[in-house]
Amino acid sequence: MTTQAPTIFSLQAPKDISLNEIEAELNQIWQSYGITGEDGALPAATRATTFTLVVYEPEETQYLLASLGFYNGPIDGILGPQTETALRQVQIKYALPETGTATPETIAKLREEFTKRQGNGATGEIANGNTSYNTSVVSPRIADEIALRNPCRIIALCPIVGEDAGVKAQVSAYCPIQKQSSSTLICCEYITLSGTPAALERVGGMIPALLIGGLPKFLWWKATPDPNNSLFKRLAAVCNNVIVDSCNFNEPETDLLSLQSLVETGVPLADLNWRRLAAWQELTAEAYDSPNRRAALGEIDRVTIDYEKGNPAQAILFLGWLASRLEWLPVAYKKESGDYDITRIHFLNQDQRQIEAELAGVPVADVGDIMGDLIALRLSSTNPQANCGTVICSETGGCMRMETHGGAQAAGLFQQVSSLSEQKAEALLSQQVQRWGRESLFEESLAVIGQVLKLEVNG
Repeated sequence: MTTQAPTIFSLQAPKDISLNEIEAELNQIWQSYGITGEDGALPAATRATTFTLVVYEPEETQYLLASLGFYNGPIDGILGPQTETALRQVQIKYALPETGTATPETIAKLREEFTKRQGNGATGEIANGNTSYNTSVVSPRIADEIALRNPCRIIALCPIVGEDAGVKAQVSAYCPIQKQSSSTLICCEYITLSGTPAALERVGGMIPALLIGGLPKFLWWKATPDPNNSLFKRLAAVCNNVIVDSCNFNEPETDLLSLQSLVETGVPLADLNWRRLAAWQELTAEAYDSPNRRAALGEIDRVTIDYEKGNPAQAILFLGWLASRLEWLPVAYKKESGDYDITRIHFLNQDQRQIEAELAGVPVADVGDIMGDLIALRLSSTNPQANCGTVICSETGGCMRMETHGGAQAAGLFQQVSSLSEQKAEALLSQQVQRWGRESLFEESLAVIGQVLKLEVNG
């Protein structure tokens, strides 16, 4: 059942201002605030008092190219050789002047084709994940889920292509109106800074001054994380939590290695895709709660994980979690491409017993909102006497392949059920901002993942 969106009241529509007027303009919005209710009273309004959220919104060109299948490089807002090649392919295909640059005609054509695929007008979901694409960078949609519960300040950084004309600043304020508390407005202040990546980097030093002092500070980096990006490094150094979403990674293995390197430098990372695994982790743990099953954990030597073909990040994260909990040491890594994307990883447990793991990217006709969602997993043993067999599936019936591929040993079948809304980045982000700092379980899992992926690099 879809929840009806609340009415959004605008205290201030986006207003262009100079960079040095941002705080003064926000204060002016509240000083001039006035909404007369039916009884003549002014509803109470709560100004940003909980945290600051900095959101790095990648430039739309790479998202559009990636969603239409022209580009599979990093979503970093840097229009380098890979992006230039992709733009030339678009221009050749649609008989546009071949410049290799994001001309207005090219962007218009990309938007048109993207809209056709989505079939839902000017806004929609990028095909490779859950990130909303909207032609208006000042839309309040980005934080509706958060603003429902938390009066906060949101600073949106929006890189654009074209001539470097400095940074354009806008301020606005939006308040979702709840029927059950219509006498109170919980409002979010928005600061939007747009310009070329180089222009945004030039003003990077002033961004920390816009963070509300004494309150938690979050950075939601919606592009591919780059440890060498100077703006990223500057913002990560002043935020309590750096939030990414690996479901959007175009090169998941490489980008997960980047996450691991960031953790090693002390960056307090959180991955929204990791949060999507919570139900799978809980059901796996529950399967071995009883004393006799717990004793059989050491007998597990076969792991099979099926995921929707396209992005193995969730499968890798789950395997990293399992291996870190059972103290498995990765020793071999091999990938095979075909109808199924197969990754085979060998581990040794503490008794030097070999464990074989298989990650299978399964082509599915009805792809979900999150590319790479887990479909099913099986834990089993080559020891026929072991009482450790377990199969866990998605609620969409992902157990068929498991049952026909050695699943008879499974002692139980568990359905993983979670509503679609809980998978959306905005809903997960709303949960994430309730906590901050380092997440030890995630970091320990990433450490094992780093060991696994370095086997491929060095292999």
